[in-house]
Amino acid sequence: MGVNNIRIVKNGPILADGPVDITLPDGSHVQSDRFVVAICTCRRSASYPLCDTSHRRKGPSA
Repeated sequence: MGVNNIRIVKNGPILADGPVDITLPDGSHVQSDRFVVAICTCRRSASYPLCDTSHRRKGPSA
């Protein structure tokens, strides 16, 4: 398996080259086959752990 590029965006999501398989704390998985996957860091996303750009509408988190 190759190395995926991951970028951290200030006041935004983590961007990962896809596809990705994200393991949540409860052991469940979220998969995305997008070319670039935005992973939420503000926890405001309605589709958490995937980013839905809620951070843009509600300002930076504390």
